Formats: sequence, C-alpha cells, structure tokens
Amino acid sequence: MKRATVSLLKDREKPVRQQHPWVFSGAIGKVNGAENGDIVTLTDHRGAFLARGYYNARSQIQVRLLTWQDEVIDEAWWRARLRRALQARAYLLAQGHTGVRLVNAENDFLAGLVADLYGQFIVVQALTLGIDQRKRELARWLAETFNALYPQQPVLGVYERSVADVRGKEGLRDAAGVLWGDEPPEELWVREHGRAFCVDVRHGHKTGFYLDQRDNRQQLADLLLQFADRPFSVLNLFSYTGGFGVAALDAVRPHAQAAQCRIVHVDSSQEALRLAQRNSERSSADMPAPPQVAFVAADSFAFLRAAQQDGDAFDVIVCDPPKFAHNQGQVEKAARGYKDLNLNAFKLVKAGGYLMTFSCSGAVSRDLFQKIVFGALADSGRQGQIVRQLSAGDDHPIALTFPEGEYLKGLLVRVY
Repeated sequence: MKRATVSLLKDREKPVRQQHPWVFSGAIGKVNGAENGDIVTLTDHRGAFLARGYYNARSQIQVRLLTWQDEVIDEAWWRARLRRALQARAYLLAQGHTGVRLVNAENDFLAGLVADLYGQFIVVQALTLGIDQRKRELARWLAETFNALYPQQPVLGVYERSVADVRGKEGLRDAAGVLWGDEPPEELWVREHGRAFCVDVRHGHKTGFYLDQRDNRQQLADLLLQFADRPFSVLNLFSYTGGFGVAALDAVRPHAQAAQCRIVHVDSSQEALRLAQRNSERSSADMPAPPQVAFVAADSFAFLRAAQQDGDAFDVIVCDPPKFAHNQGQVEKAARGYKDLNLNAFKLVKAGGYLMTFSCSGAVSRDLFQKIVFGALADSGRQGQIVRQLSAGDDHPIALTFPEGEYLKGLLVRVY
C-alpha cells in the first residue's frame, strides 16, 4: 500500500529541519493519498524525507510532526514516547505530588495530547484530530505504561476532558467521558508540597486545576515568611479554587499574630469560590487562631477600583487572569487589559510589598508582557524591582524548538 505523503513548497523546509512541530497550509505543495487524521510522511519539494506526523486538511496547521526520524509510528512508537514522558516526571511523583502534568503536548513531542494526573486518575485532552482518532488506544497505553512504571500508585481510570477552542479549528466538538477504566469521583483530592486541593475534573477549568502554578504557589508561601514580625494581607485575584490562598495559609500557620492576617479571594465564579472555601477550610482546620479569609464573587477589574476607593491596600497581590489573547489578532486588546489590571494592582500594593503577576496568553511574549507591566508601573507612579521571573513548573517543559510552548509567564515585583 502506498504511504500517504505531503510535500512542501520549495524553500519552505527550514522550520521542519529545525524541528518545529507545526506545518501550516501555506507551506504545503502536494498531498498524496492522505485522509484527515492519517500519519503522513513529509518531504521537501524534491521528495526527500523530512519528518513524519499526522494530517488534517481542516486545520490551518495541516501537519503536526511527531518525529524527524524515518521510523514507523505504530503502537510500539507511541508506548515508547509515552514512557519517556512519564519517566521524566518520576522525581515529582517521588516528592509526593499527586497532581502532575504527565504529557505536555508538543513540548513532550506528542503534538495535541495533554495528560494530567490527579491522584489515581488521569485526565486527558485530545486537542487535535490526529489524537482524537487514537484517544482510546492512547488512554489504554498511557494507563498501562504508568502502572508498569509506578505499580505502587496505579491509576484506576483515564477520563477525557477535551474542552478547548483549538478543537473547533480542527473540526471537532468538545468531548468528555471515560476512555479507560473507572470513572473518577465527582471531586478528587490531590497534594502538592504537602497541601491538599479539591479538584473537579468534570466542570473545572482546563483539566480541573492549574497544575502549572505549583512552583509559584510555593514561591508565595516562601515569600510571605518575611512578614513573620507583623500581620500581613494577601489579595488573590482570579482566585479560581484558591490555590495561592492555600499556599498563603502555610505562611500564616506559624505566625504569632495569625488571627490578624488577611487573605482575600476574588473570582467571578461562585462555584470556583465554593471549592476555594473548601480548600481553605481544610487547610486551616487545625489552626488554633485562623486568619481572616474572605471569598468575594466579583469581577477582578471592578474589585480593584472599588478597593482603591475604599482606601484598602495589601502586602502581596497575586494576579493570575485567564487567557486574554487567543491569537495574534487579539494581542493589542489583551495588552490593554493586562495594563489596566496591573496598573490598578500596583496602586493597591503597600510600600515594600509585592505584586505576583501572570499572563497565560501564548500569543503575548515574555518580553511584551514585561513591557506591559513596566508601562503599568510607570503610570501608577510607583517604583518596582523584578525579584524573579516566573514560569510553569518542571512538569510543563518547553521544547527548545517550540517557543510557542511557553504560554505561562510571570513577574514577581517588589513595589515601593
């Protein structure tokens, strides 16, 4: 049987040779024998082998590359690639983290596949047609590979939560349900750095939780230890289920004036705040004098303005908004949103306090985000120092050949 091939136009192979995983429609010359979802061999305009991946004529990214070696992509190949990704997370699992990203799509050289571990269940996202057509097999291979590597903590089921805008661009609808094994319970509890978090994999954002912020939550807990000599206040904007607030509680725990400390969660979702309250109550249940913790259902932009009018201020503000720019065409509007948000946040930080601010818009580069935050600082009339550049945790690696993979970027700024 003749193999399906896709050939590039002349002088369009440079990104492929540099192992970028995306081939856009404008670079393609001919398509021979390929149906949507098929594994195809990519060649240059002369027919010389370049790479292999899967094809989808419905998408602007028509070929997503899996390998640059002339090798067969079969069950053994998939299992080997999954095993490599799982082995790379071994040290995180050994540290007791039970919420871990196991497969990070293109950055783990498995384009279109995301897999997150929550306790004894894996939640996957099939973001592309090529992965969607193979998702049941991939779920089984993923579970079997994980259980072979980590028999002391076997997964019981693999659940799909393929809810993402990119699926529409692939000609797919959202999908959810069990792909392998048992169905997960309504709520799962996971642990990171010894802290417990309740996760709703059916209705929560992404696959249920922001696993990418694990190290930054720990950074906040460490940062707050410097306020041991006086009560402190933390504002957690776009709080979702309160992850940063739970980390802040760890800093409150040994504080001599714990009852005078204050943590405020702000989110527009009542359901998210309900889980945030559960997480907070569980973490503070054994504290003899818990801090003041508030859960405010409000738009974060409006909350900042109202807090200024009330004369409020905070020692630390965490600002982790949802994605403002889904593509390059939305970057300018997103930049205005980020500037307004950070401008008003700077105005509420006490002198000597901190702003921990993030962007998860992949279309907004780290350099651009820093310039936006600088502009906000300048307009606020404050002074600031970058204490640390922030990014996703180790289980969210970025392929050197795929800079688009760095979607989460952040700054820890000391404000005067």
